[in-house]
Amino acid sequence: MGVIRAKKALGQNFLVDGNIIDNIIKAAHVGADENVLEVGPGRGALTSLLSEKAAQVVAVEWDRELVPLLKMGVGSKESVEVVHGDILRVDLPDLLTPIRPGRWKVVANLPYNISSQVLFKFIENRPLFSELILMLQKEVGERLLAPPDCKEYGVMTVLCRLVFDIEKMFLVKPSSFRPIPKVDSIVLRFRVLPSNRLDVGDEKVFRTVVKAAFSQRRKTLWNCLKSVDILSATEVLNQIFEQSEIDRGRRGETLSLEEFARLSTTVVRLRNEGVI
Repeated sequence: MGVIRAKKALGQNFLVDGNIIDNIIKAAHVGADENVLEVGPGRGALTSLLSEKAAQVVAVEWDRELVPLLKMGVGSKESVEVVHGDILRVDLPDLLTPIRPGRWKVVANLPYNISSQVLFKFIENRPLFSELILMLQKEVGERLLAPPDCKEYGVMTVLCRLVFDIEKMFLVKPSSFRPIPKVDSIVLRFRVLPSNRLDVGDEKVFRTVVKAAFSQRRKTLWNCLKSVDILSATEVLNQIFEQSEIDRGRRGETLSLEEFARLSTTVVRLRNEGVI
């Protein structure tokens, strides 16, 4: 492949450390009958090794300069399909289901600037996947692994914990990339749970409650949830906190997943009863 410079606007940092590439391949445990979705293949270093392990690899690349070079290189293999597209806009079921049946593994070195958005897309499309092996900025990874009641704990921590088992694999130093980023990276494994870890009543309501709870970290749950239109009435909030047995004076970052689930299911029950 010709010399392609990384584009800052796309958050590109090409992985060049062969040992790290090998470790990602080992972490992915790709079987000969498995399908793999790679996001942001870059110059194709991971793609090439994945194609030797998997039955099918689909590599989605947004950089239009890289796509033709990838197609001429790793894309010339029968088991590899290079797709030009923005992962945030690609309809994943429409893309993957016709190519090969079965669930897919995801392997990706996610651009730092869109990692949370991509994670949310994977959450929404999780029935397609068995597990995700993702390289993220270390700070993002630490937030996903954080316990309640610390500054790292946040919206994405809670949303991911509902649907994934998350395991830290290894850290990656900046020197493993070109250009060299200013931060460390981390590789995590996300195993998709067969069903949600807890009953939340309605996932849309759950997401609304969680996002509202973290929207103003210095404010109490009462004030945060009061900003949600359907929950703004004082009598409604009183019932929510009373029935879920959660102190209205707490802050969102102190709640466990179980407590967020109680809040959500209470909201759904009151909605079904016509209170909301």
